[in-house]
Amino acid sequence: MTAIDSPTGAAAAALEPGQPGRPGTAEPSRPVRKHRKRTWPQVAESIAKHSVLIVLSVVFLMPLFWMVTGAFKTQADIGAFPVKWFPDTITTGNFSYGLATFPLLQYFWNTLVICVPSMIGAALSSAMVGYGVSKIRWPWRNGIFTILIATMMVPFYVTMVPLFVAYRDIGWTGTYLPLIVPTFFGIPFFIFLMRQFFLGIPEALSDAARIDGAGELRVFFQVILPLCKPALAAVMLFQFLASWSDLLGPLLYLTKSSQYTLSLGLTFFQGAQGDTAVGPLMAVSTIILIPIVVLFFFAQKTFIQGITMSGIKD
Repeated sequence: MTAIDSPTGAAAAALEPGQPGRPGTAEPSRPVRKHRKRTWPQVAESIAKHSVLIVLSVVFLMPLFWMVTGAFKTQADIGAFPVKWFPDTITTGNFSYGLATFPLLQYFWNTLVICVPSMIGAALSSAMVGYGVSKIRWPWRNGIFTILIATMMVPFYVTMVPLFVAYRDIGWTGTYLPLIVPTFFGIPFFIFLMRQFFLGIPEALSDAARIDGAGELRVFFQVILPLCKPALAAVMLFQFLASWSDLLGPLLYLTKSSQYTLSLGLTFFQGAQGDTAVGPLMAVSTIILIPIVVLFFFAQKTFIQGITMSGIKD
């Protein structure tokens, strides 16, 4: 066969089909994403959903807006009718009067003394119990977990008096112990949250650690716990908010004004000042709200990640 009959080299390459830029062949077309056109019912549904969400957001933000603007209003603007949403005269006297009559730093420190240990206790104990009902196989595991979750349906007011009597008998009233120690024994909602997160972690990780000779505590602290930082952050943030805004617990167990938390101190501040100091009350409330807003602003990504990943089951 001659070279004419059997093309080789550059000629053969030129005749190969599917080569981009070659004579007589077309470049392969790339797949083009087609955007599905939304129909009018879908657009109307989306508009309706967003409208409802916007209205609800405005409704929930109105009290917050009223509190913040009221902190800069005079007493005349606060009591004006019709309602003045924006102050005619901006004043900072409410903050000066509120900080002069409200021991903010003392109450802030008292609140932190309760919040920080409670965060640690709730996160550690709930993670350990959640690990026990999700990663360790033992009889009646699901039944015990169901009973544990069922305790969430029991209102606090049912156990309030027996708990108070028990804490009084052991001499814990007048101290912060009744507000801190119970968090080190697990909280049902946080246990549920941690369990759901642990169920999304592959069993192969803990099984491999057990094969290597690790005990359950070592598996928990060195293998599983480092993977659940988002869920732990969500639990700690939830507990911080609960302890920060708790009013009934400090009201029951704290007996001295020097032990008051921010929520309890604010309640007595309102009662002492009456209706004539609405502006200072809003000013102090605004200051108390700032740490919560800052904390959620910096932790919102981890917090949302922990909540969403706790609903994923492997």
